[in-house]
Amino acid sequence: MATGICAISLILSSCSLDYANPNAATEAQVLSTREGLLGLAIGMQQFYAANGTGVLESYITRSGVTARELVVTTTFQNPLDLEVGGPAFPTENGDILAIWQRSYRVIGMADNIIANVPKLTDVQLPPAVRSGTLALASLYKAMCLGHLVMYFEQAPIAVGTLAAPATFRNRADVLAEALRLLDDAARQIATTPPNPEFTNTVLARGVNLSTTIQAMRARFLLMAGRNADAIQAATAIPQAAASVSNFTFDAQQNRNPIFLSIVQAGSSYAPRDFFGVAGLDTNDQRLRFFMSPNARVGNASRLGADNLVVPFFATVDASIPVFRLGEMLLIRAEANARLGNLATAIEDINRIRTKIRTADPHGIGAALPAYSGAMTAEAVLNEIYAQRCVELYLTGMRMEDARRFGRPAPPTVPVFTSERNRNFYPYPSLERDNNRTNTPPDPAL
Repeated sequence: MATGICAISLILSSCSLDYANPNAATEAQVLSTREGLLGLAIGMQQFYAANGTGVLESYITRSGVTARELVVTTTFQNPLDLEVGGPAFPTENGDILAIWQRSYRVIGMADNIIANVPKLTDVQLPPAVRSGTLALASLYKAMCLGHLVMYFEQAPIAVGTLAAPATFRNRADVLAEALRLLDDAARQIATTPPNPEFTNTVLARGVNLSTTIQAMRARFLLMAGRNADAIQAATAIPQAAASVSNFTFDAQQNRNPIFLSIVQAGSSYAPRDFFGVAGLDTNDQRLRFFMSPNARVGNASRLGADNLVVPFFATVDASIPVFRLGEMLLIRAEANARLGNLATAIEDINRIRTKIRTADPHGIGAALPAYSGAMTAEAVLNEIYAQRCVELYLTGMRMEDARRFGRPAPPTVPVFTSERNRNFYPYPSLERDNNRTNTPPDPAL
C-alpha cells in the first residue's frame, strides 16, 4: 500500500517487530522535537541520493536499461528481466520494487516533516529555519512523485496504512500535486528566506534550493503540457555556475551511487555505444565526454558497451548535478515547438548544438554546427528529442521522453534493438498483495 518501509527509519532504530532499543528515539519524539524533525530532513536528503538504497540510483539505472541507455553486464535475474522487458515482464522484479519502495520511503519522510514542522513554536524552530525545512520536504516529495509517473501509469500521492490503504491517482493528478508542492516550496522561501542556520546545518551541501525548485517546476510543467508556464519557469534559471545544484558524496559511507553501479569493477551496467541513439553525429564532443570506447558487450543483449567516464560519475566522491542546465534550454525549445514557435525553438536548439564544454558549468558541450534541418514541427521535435537523449544522458528521463515524443512503441515480442521495451512498469506484486482493493490493473506493455 505504497509503504513497505518505515518512513522514519533513518531516525528510528527499527520498523519491524524487533525488541525495542531503549536508546533509540521513539517516533513521537522524532516528530515532536526540533532535533528530531531537522534530523529527519537531513536523513531524507541522504536517503534520496544514497548508494545502494536511494531513489536517485534506481531512477537512473532502471529506466536507463528500459530505455536502452544502458546494457546489463551481470548475470543477476532482476536486471536481466528488466533488459528484456515486454509484456511478460515479471511483477516480482526487485528492481521495480526498489523504485516504488524507495520513492515512498522519501515521500513518507517528507509528509511527516510537512505535517509536524508547523506544530513547533517559533521559539522551538525560527521561521527562517521552518520555511527552508518545509520547502525542502515539499521539493523532495515532488521529485519522487514526478519520477513515479515517469515509470508508472498511476501512483498514490501519499503513503497508505493497513487501516487506510493508499489510493492511486492518475498521471495528471500526480503531476498537479507535485506542482502544488513546488509552488508552495517556492512561496515558502520567497516569503521567509531561509537563514544560514538552515543552509549550514540542514540543507545538504551543494544543493541550491531555489534553482532546484524552479528546475523541477519547469520539468513537470512540460510533462503536464503547460508549455507557456514551462518556458517561464525554465527561463527563470540563468545558464550560469551560480545556478548549479549538486548531490555531493565522499569516499567513505556516502559514496556516488552511479559510480558504484556502472563504473567500478564488477558493476551491473554499462553505457550503450553512442548513447543507444541511432544516427548520432560522431563529431558530437559529448560522446567522449560521457564515455570511452570499449570492446565489451552486454551479458544477454550482446549490444556494444563502452566505459562511463563523465566526471560526475567517474569517481566514488564525484558530485552529481541535481539537474543539468541544458535541460532548461531543451524545455524551452520543446515547449516553443509545441506552441508553434519553431524559430524560437531552433534558437535554443542551437544554444545546445553549438555550445562548447568551457561555456557550460557542467562541462557538457557538443560543439556541433547549427541546426540545418527542415522547418517543420515534426523535424524540430525530432531534433529536440535527439538532443535530450545526449545532453540529458543518464538522468532517468528518457523513458518519459520517448513516450512524450511518440517514439516507436515497444514491440510485443521483445528485441534488444528497440528504443524501449516498456511504456510503463507493472505495479510491484508486493504492492498488489498489500493493497489489492486499490492497485490498478497492470499496463499491457
